[in-house]
Amino acid sequence: QVQLVESGGGLVQPGGSLRLSCAASGFTLDYYAIGWFRQAPGKEREGVSCISSGKNYTYYRDSVKGRFTISRDNAKNTMYLQMNSLKPEDTAIYYCAAKGVRSSSVYYTSKGSYDYWGQGTQVTVSS
Repeated sequence: QVQLVESGGGLVQPGGSLRLSCAASGFTLDYYAIGWFRQAPGKEREGVSCISSGKNYTYYRDSVKGRFTISRDNAKNTMYLQMNSLKPEDTAIYYCAAKGVRSSSVYYTSKGSYDYWGQGTQVTVSS
């Protein structure tokens, strides 16, 4: 069974940090671009950060740039999102996603482009 499973979410105070992990099973991430998306209550799912399969290119939405860092460890078949200086507006369910690619230097910011999705992990930033 092809699966992506997120972990690491939880409750954190403003200014705090959290690291999300996403473990893939049933397929290898070596030739997949990956992305992190989030969805707040009453809002549409939005792209947070993306990275190419070759780790050469990354994307961050403006609101998280400088605070979040996306990474991947293909040997462990796992992707990560390090979140620092968290703000209340970061509160959302965070999802990881993967898309098979031909090129190692491309990524995708549209949620409709992805083949596989995780179940989501809740991140709540509150004092």
